[in-house]
Amino acid sequence: MKIQQLSVFLEDRKGRLTELTKILAANDINITALSIADATDYGILRLIVGRPELAYKVLKEQGFSVNITEVACLIVPNEPGGLHKALSILSDNNIDIDYMYAFATNGKAQVVIRSASTDELIQVLQEHKVELLKASQIYQV
Repeated sequence: MKIQQLSVFLEDRKGRLTELTKILAANDINITALSIADATDYGILRLIVGRPELAYKVLKEQGFSVNITEVACLIVPNEPGGLHKALSILSDNNIDIDYMYAFATNGKAQVVIRSASTDELIQVLQEHKVELLKASQIYQV
């Protein structure tokens, strides 16, 4: 139920994101989800990709500052209150969220969540029968 996420520090420089996506494309690595948080001189790009270990390797080789972290991805109905129900479960069980981002397709929303304890986060969600995305549903064969 854990999913590997890449976190890449991008210099605030024209074309840097394009360069990164070119490297991933050249290595047949699909991007499933991404989020960019910006600061003054750099941005933090968070990616869920089809081949996280390969992406890590090729980006490092090309001089990118990249890390792999573990996240969970829950699936909730893409309707009013769908996310609230899941977040209430986490709040009621004292699970802190470091950050999250989401995307929606076909009536369902996939919510990527990073917490200090991914294991505990997953356990609580499973106990409450919240659907979780499996790594095998994302990773390329």
